[in-house]
Amino acid sequence: MEKSSIHVNFERLKQTLDKSSQIGKIPDDGLRRLALSNDDKQMREVFVRWLELGGLDIRIDDIGNMYGRRSGLTDLPPVLIGSHLDTQPNGGRFDGILGVLTALEVLRTLNDNDIKTMRPIEIVNFTNEEGARFEPPLLGSGGIAEVFDRNFIYSRMDRNGNTFKEELEKIGFKGDSENRIKDIHSFLELHIEQGPVLENEQISIGAVEGIKGMSWFELRVIGEGGHAGPTPMAMRRDALMVAAKLILHIEEKGELSGPETSVTIGRMSVKPDVVNCIPEEVLFSLDIRHIDDNVRERLIDELKKELKEIAQGHKVQLEFNKLWEVKTSTFHPEIVNLICNGSKKLGYSVKRMFSGAGHDAKYINRIAPTSMIFLPSVGGKSHVEAELTLDSDIEKGANILLHSVLELSNYKESLS
Repeated sequence: MEKSSIHVNFERLKQTLDKSSQIGKIPDDGLRRLALSNDDKQMREVFVRWLELGGLDIRIDDIGNMYGRRSGLTDLPPVLIGSHLDTQPNGGRFDGILGVLTALEVLRTLNDNDIKTMRPIEIVNFTNEEGARFEPPLLGSGGIAEVFDRNFIYSRMDRNGNTFKEELEKIGFKGDSENRIKDIHSFLELHIEQGPVLENEQISIGAVEGIKGMSWFELRVIGEGGHAGPTPMAMRRDALMVAAKLILHIEEKGELSGPETSVTIGRMSVKPDVVNCIPEEVLFSLDIRHIDDNVRERLIDELKKELKEIAQGHKVQLEFNKLWEVKTSTFHPEIVNLICNGSKKLGYSVKRMFSGAGHDAKYINRIAPTSMIFLPSVGGKSHVEAELTLDSDIEKGANILLHSVLELSNYKESLS
């Protein structure tokens, strides 16, 4: 059989996805499968069975990253494919999960057709990509890329005071450091777009050229509390009212910075959080992203100055603390071209694009040639129960992943 005529078994892939969609299920077809939770444990155990049935060599590293290796005709560095199986608290069925399960289907298809590849191929499930339970995100891939050391990762704590290490041990997926993948020929991650561009332009495949740089901050506004009744408005130092003005300024500033800029306030807490008390303190997050690191950094510098001036004008204190930051990543052009050429051969429309969201590929790109395949997200929705990618697009994406992996796994030379 000609390799160009090979296609994935979509019905089998659909059944695999349906099984995943039952683990951690919440109303409206959503998933709540937080990293290192009991639901994550159950999903990992099912994934291990699937890897065993595929005849793959399984190992787990000290951060809980899971690998399944399909041998090649040589022991050259492997092609790595995969993503993550954890979700947001009210997440969807496709974010990350689709990247792992389509990777599994690729290996099953190669087995079905008894196709030998020169290089080994490894599938990976990265731990705690989402960062919904343990911050920051991308701890599994960041550990492999040595962005984070093991002590830092192990010490991360959820909101109930449980550490990453304790929960990893509790679910039984703490492996050995020698199991970390160290020498990678190339990495390819399939993922839903999580935005509206591909759907709006009626394009099937996104060939991802890189990921926007991003910065996370925590802003603390400190005012003065008091009774809501007796304290005149003109004499108040209301932390929440000032926080609202700061947030409005952030939004206006972001809009003026151009369409490539995104600013998001995703989390807020108010103290004392009582109806008839003037808020004395407000804590809120700020996420800033841009394709150009210089533009993002300039925007941050300007915001710090302007927000402090607003706070001082209202006689409150403002603390501006950085939580996490990563620079813009540019992916390997040869792999991007491979995705584009493969799409055209199979008759699928394709668009080169940058990702506005962070992915494990961002950190693996530091240690291996990398790219991503994007699939359309209906309505651009993600991180919500209504997240949806159509079956026809999933099948196309899985076939592009299959043909891209076939080519990469038969490269004799390293990618420069």
